[in-house]
Amino acid sequence: MSTFFFDMIVLDKHTVVLINEPIRLVDYTIAVFPQLMTKNAVKKALKRNELLLNGEMATSGHWMVVGDELTLVDQENRVPKTFPLAIEIVFEDDYCVIVNKPSGLTVSGNSFRTLENAMVGKFQLSTQVDAFKWTKPVHRLDNATSGLLIMSKTATFHREMAKLFENREVVKTYHAIVKGVFEHERGIISTLINEQKAETSYAVLKSVPSLRSEVVSLLSLSPKTGRTHQLRIHCADLACPIVGDVLYGEEGNTLLHKGLFLASTKLVFTHPIEKAKCEIELPIPHKFHSLLEREERRWKKFKGES
Repeated sequence: MSTFFFDMIVLDKHTVVLINEPIRLVDYTIAVFPQLMTKNAVKKALKRNELLLNGEMATSGHWMVVGDELTLVDQENRVPKTFPLAIEIVFEDDYCVIVNKPSGLTVSGNSFRTLENAMVGKFQLSTQVDAFKWTKPVHRLDNATSGLLIMSKTATFHREMAKLFENREVVKTYHAIVKGVFEHERGIISTLINEQKAETSYAVLKSVPSLRSEVVSLLSLSPKTGRTHQLRIHCADLACPIVGDVLYGEEGNTLLHKGLFLASTKLVFTHPIEKAKCEIELPIPHKFHSLLEREERRWKKFKGES
């Protein structure tokens, strides 16, 4: 179980039991912890003093030996400054809070306007011994993407939930509206993104004519991998960019003050502490239905149909 050292929260520990060949700490630590899956992530953790070696701050040049103990800690043990914004809580227990993140809100980071800051004072503190003073995001959603996001209340839940995501044991469903229509009603998109395999299953739920885009379509999307901007890139690669995507879309493919039409609408996973199946779902956002209805109505009006 995670414990506290002074003002640090211990997130995870690892003891070296076998060394096949000489290896430095920065190379050995890759993939030891679910939160540190790349050399860059390990270097950032070292820079933030979040890695301890045998109880002391670790250095990248240390040569690992059998018996060395690595400890991943949370140094940021101070409650963030409160950002006043209403956040819808969809699910809450003693270990986590699942919220409906608004579009246009960054999950966490150095800026003041973040979901992490907005959550201060909006949840019940955990009674567990490894409780955080505020909720921490287990995963990420793009700033422009809305929908379900899991915030951990305890170090143990955070660690175990991160493992579920890493092992692809969390089923995620999104809904999006795209310009155009896919060739098939359902299928799998499989490409490389940044030289890594990226796979998404999709289903076309509805398509309507549009004066602006010829056709707009409502999709259900389920990423099988977790590459950055995966859904946005996959839709754009098929010449059907998500409406409102200023990064991967086409000029004129945005609606004033409407944002990105991409939402995380369903999460299915086994609660890592309670061991019960969790199936959390949101309705498709109202603005999605409104867009489809408006585009079809305008098309019929200007095409002279009743």
